[in-house]
Amino acid sequence: MIQQPGTAQNLAHGTAPITLILADDHGIVREGIAAFCASRNDIQILAQCSDGQEAADLIQNLKPDFAVLDLNMPKLHGLEVIRKVRQLKLTTKLIVLSISRDENVIRELFRSGANGYLLKDGPARHLFDAITYIQDGGQYLTPLLRRETIDNKKELKDPLMLLSKREYEVFSFLVDGMRPKDIAQLLAISPKTVDTYRANIMRKLEIDGIAGLVRFAIQRNLQTLGLPN
Repeated sequence: MIQQPGTAQNLAHGTAPITLILADDHGIVREGIAAFCASRNDIQILAQCSDGQEAADLIQNLKPDFAVLDLNMPKLHGLEVIRKVRQLKLTTKLIVLSISRDENVIRELFRSGANGYLLKDGPARHLFDAITYIQDGGQYLTPLLRRETIDNKKELKDPLMLLSKREYEVFSFLVDGMRPKDIAQLLAISPKTVDTYRANIMRKLEIDGIAGLVRFAIQRNLQTLGLPN
């Protein structure tokens, strides 16, 4: 259940501090969060990075308790970082930090395995609130948004959510400008299969042509969805 609890007090349940990594391509945001966290003795920042691929690697290698992820990062989009971490069955709790108020994007983040969602224009204390509540087994949505925003029972308005995982991968590569034959080689499938996926994507999104796919992605602030090789 997703709730919006009150202010956090003590974050660490035991004597060891909570370990955390920060991933944001804006240094001033990342360093500001780090400085705020440094004011507490119950949080230990293990690493900082500026792109999604490095964030995924750091999570896999360091296995922190928490990772705070920007949504739109170079090399690997925050949504794909979440999906990769969950595919690896890592236990790191994932908190997304973004300016987006798009309910479809937020709902998809939680569906993919995010544990919390914060707005960049919210107060820093919301991060501590989120960590505390997520530790207790909940999912945290910033109080600046309505809980109904990410109600999974709500009718999906965005056809992007109709895509399968593989269709979403092909969609991402097409938006990034990759040729179908290169996508086929990267995913170890036949070019004909890529064509089938592309046709399914066009049908589900009701879009005709690659240019339409790119416009669709840009409108949803998903134009940088690169996936790892």
